[in-house]
Amino acid sequence: MINPKYESNPILDKLPIHLKQFIKPQNYDDYSAIDQAVWRYVMRKNVDYLSRVAHKSYVDGLLKTGISIDHIPNMYGMNRILKEIGWAAVAVDGFIPPSAFMEFQAYNVLVIASDIRQLENIEYTPAPDIIHEGAGHAPIIANPEYAEYLRRFGEIGSKAISSAKDYELYQAVRHLSIIKEATETPKEEIDKAEKQIEELQKNMGIPSEMALIRNLHWWTVEYGLIGTLDNPKIYGAGLLSSIGESKWCMQSDVVKEQYTIDAAQKAFDITKPQPQLFVTPNFAHLSQVLEDFANTMALRTGGLSGIQKLIDSKALGSIELSTGIQISGHFHTIIEHEGKPIYVRTVGPTALAYREKELVGHSTLDHSEGFGSPIGKLKGINLAIEDMGPRDLMAYKIFEGEQVSLEFEGGVKIKGTIVTGTRNLQGKIILITFKDCKVTHDGTILFLPNWGLYHMAVGQKVVSAFNGPADLNSFNLISHKITETTIKPKTDNKKKQLELYYAQIRDFRTGINTTISRNKVFQELKKDYPDDWLLPTELYELAKESNDQDFQTDILKHLETVKLNNPKVGHLIDDGISLVDATLVD
Repeated sequence: MINPKYESNPILDKLPIHLKQFIKPQNYDDYSAIDQAVWRYVMRKNVDYLSRVAHKSYVDGLLKTGISIDHIPNMYGMNRILKEIGWAAVAVDGFIPPSAFMEFQAYNVLVIASDIRQLENIEYTPAPDIIHEGAGHAPIIANPEYAEYLRRFGEIGSKAISSAKDYELYQAVRHLSIIKEATETPKEEIDKAEKQIEELQKNMGIPSEMALIRNLHWWTVEYGLIGTLDNPKIYGAGLLSSIGESKWCMQSDVVKEQYTIDAAQKAFDITKPQPQLFVTPNFAHLSQVLEDFANTMALRTGGLSGIQKLIDSKALGSIELSTGIQISGHFHTIIEHEGKPIYVRTVGPTALAYREKELVGHSTLDHSEGFGSPIGKLKGINLAIEDMGPRDLMAYKIFEGEQVSLEFEGGVKIKGTIVTGTRNLQGKIILITFKDCKVTHDGTILFLPNWGLYHMAVGQKVVSAFNGPADLNSFNLISHKITETTIKPKTDNKKKQLELYYAQIRDFRTGINTTISRNKVFQELKKDYPDDWLLPTELYELAKESNDQDFQTDILKHLETVKLNNPKVGHLIDDGISLVDATLVD
């Protein structure tokens, strides 16, 4: 069940249980006043700038999705508003496996990493956080065309087959995002983690389907531009949620290319700014490219290569035969003939399904040690078994009670007594069960009579191969183990006092407590926290609102000292002051 701290809605109610294992409570009270100030600074700055350079859906979407500029969004409020556009949001702990992330999208659920970046990383963090997810992804889904693209991407992307190395890279990226956002991580540890990712990326081999579709996700959903090459607008969440990158991407030295399916071959590096970005003319074009890519996936091509991808992935996957019968398990062996699969075998728990519904009597308990079956047509007979009507089956003695000897093209032989057949809704036979059965190929034994009943899936070709089980209920998918959680910043007494000052100024601005002496807070801040720049910027805003010229001068003088001591925050201070000056006129 979803954590009771969540207010569910009809969309969240439809989530399969294996996705609910990733959901965690938002714990809104854990956000400090500094966290709220970070959110407010980024949002005020972004909205001011993005209203000029982002796709028009961004600003409209902020209103439609309940994203406030002044405070971190609460999931309760977001979900009440998101359900009006057919979506919902859940909180998770940082990065989750790509297939799960995409599957959430397929259910119209926005995954939000509920942590927020530290003040030190206010411009950019490699870790997914609520600024990126909430302020970046949520507003754009208010655009119906884009929302459908996102849902469809999740639907197709969750079926993409991964390689064993993909998961290794995911774990490495998750580790880097965690330690890079943690305030006390030694530089050597970060350098080591970045080096590991660099080495993994160099040795990934031929990119898997998941790697390729993640490239498309990156260049559209995360870093996409829309419009013309000469006048692009921002819609990618990575750009919308980053103060620095939203400005950087508009520079002329960042190459802009037309978005095509070729973007799937362009890898990305999360540790560096991207040297080029892709521009789509409209959101409908995104869907067209996605469909073109899906046509290259084993999901739609099946065949020998599709089964081989599943074997190489070493992960739970499924194939579908031309009759519609689906085999789900860990694929291990394939026998081929003239470039076609003629026999396939899984190892370990396997289930059979038809139209994503498990066949009665063919669960993982019934096939606990694997499943094997020939694929193709009978030798010397042009009519495939699946195309045989009742009279044809009688003529070839393929019916209950008959002892038969069947030889398939490629040499797979089955000898046994037919017990029964299973048909689909159209009346076509999809499964034949034998007793006293022996299955061989070129003298190699594939099945012996004393092993029990033999179930032969019927189908002359493999039409689809994809990640995950055909029927989600066939397998226990509650297997996610978090090996590393996000590191919460340590809060000592000094940090707690600073948070108290931020809270007091926040309470003053919102009218909760207007008796607080802003000047006293400022003097304490200068003495005990001389490097802090964000709270003085907020104090300057209040001084400007009250037209207190002397207070404004004192604050500006102090901020000049902060800039001299820490030039890296100089542009952040200047941007904050400029925004106040542009908004408030004395």
